[in-house]
Amino acid sequence: MGALHGGHLSLIEKAKEKATRIVASIFVNPTQFAPGEDFDTYPRDEGADLAKLASAGCDLAYLPTVGEMYPEGSVTNVRVEELSDLLDGIYRPHFFYGVSTVVARLFLHVQPDVAVFGEKDYQQLQIIRRMVQDLGFPVEIIGASTARDADGLAQSSRNLYLKPEERRNAGAMQAALHRASVRLATGESPSIALNEARDLLARSGFEKIDYVSLVDPATLKDLPDTPLATGTVARLLGAAWMGRTRLIDNISVTR
Repeated sequence: MGALHGGHLSLIEKAKEKATRIVASIFVNPTQFAPGEDFDTYPRDEGADLAKLASAGCDLAYLPTVGEMYPEGSVTNVRVEELSDLLDGIYRPHFFYGVSTVVARLFLHVQPDVAVFGEKDYQQLQIIRRMVQDLGFPVEIIGASTARDADGLAQSSRNLYLKPEERRNAGAMQAALHRASVRLATGESPSIALNEARDLLARSGFEKIDYVSLVDPATLKDLPDTPLATGTVARLLGAAWMGRTRLIDNISVTR
């Protein structure tokens, strides 16, 4: 959605491993925003974005208008049930229906062979994978590792909203998830590890914690409150507010 940073550009590099021509779309999608959210103020810098894409070796930038993406009178939407109603879907119930609809339309417009999405938005990645599987899109979906700043904060366009003090404390999100992952990997029960993570977030200045959850990586459903069995791979996800900025992150956990 623009306001490109190193995380976005890392997707370009990942795509180069699989394709000879790279297309990046930039489109601030109105259907992902509920009334009162930051659609009007979302960071936009088209000129800088295009320069960054060119320097990264992107061959084509696709910048459709709202009218091109949603023709007048359009009433067709794509809904990925269940996966869209968990985690972020509880707090932003409109969001993933906007994501799946716009990604389906972008796939039809561009017709890529491969599409790369960042693992930072892990729930989004899983929803797109399921949509492609269910609808038969001939597109290979690749997840790219989360790009992080030196203190561990996942790179995001919304990080620009953080005030200086908030930015200094925001790295606690990754630190809390990492500590919980270590505890889980050594046999701690999920409830204890997750509560410790929530406490660390609260002590670090996160004023509202939407969730810290340990889930099945494919279904995104909560795992039972029992120590992970040896060999189990799970996903740990968190969402919390630092001031007026909502931050999300996730990491893999293996026992």
